[in-house]
Amino acid sequence: MIRLARLTPLLAGLLFGCGLILSGMSNPAKVLAFLDIAGNWDPSLIVVMASAVAVATPAFWWSKRSRRAWSGEAVDITSRRPIDRRLLAGSALFGIGWGLSGLCPGPALIVAAGGHAGVLLFVAAMVAGMLLSGQIHSESDA
Repeated sequence: MIRLARLTPLLAGLLFGCGLILSGMSNPAKVLAFLDIAGNWDPSLIVVMASAVAVATPAFWWSKRSRRAWSGEAVDITSRRPIDRRLLAGSALFGIGWGLSGLCPGPALIVAAGGHAGVLLFVAAMVAGMLLSGQIHSESDA
């Protein structure tokens, strides 16, 4: 079971990455075309999102009930938290960044693996933002 527990994140990451590539989510032009509902809209990513919800919903339902993963590890799904200013601000920043670049964190890591300079800069800025946010919130929570 220990080996499975160590392999599970790797396999899940590989599966997620393959899904992002196959679906076109790692193509910023396709994502921007999906978000451009007033222009040359490409609705094909609706199928991707609906498929993701269809797969994730039973998995979350099962995880909440079982409290154990198939590997035997405890499942810790965060309980419901109120919608607060911090969540709204983070969501707005995420959406603005996604709308401007066509990239969100997972696809950005995939595209960065290709060595594209602009995406490497995006990932560096993303990591810096995560570290800065963690620093700010650890100070405000203390």
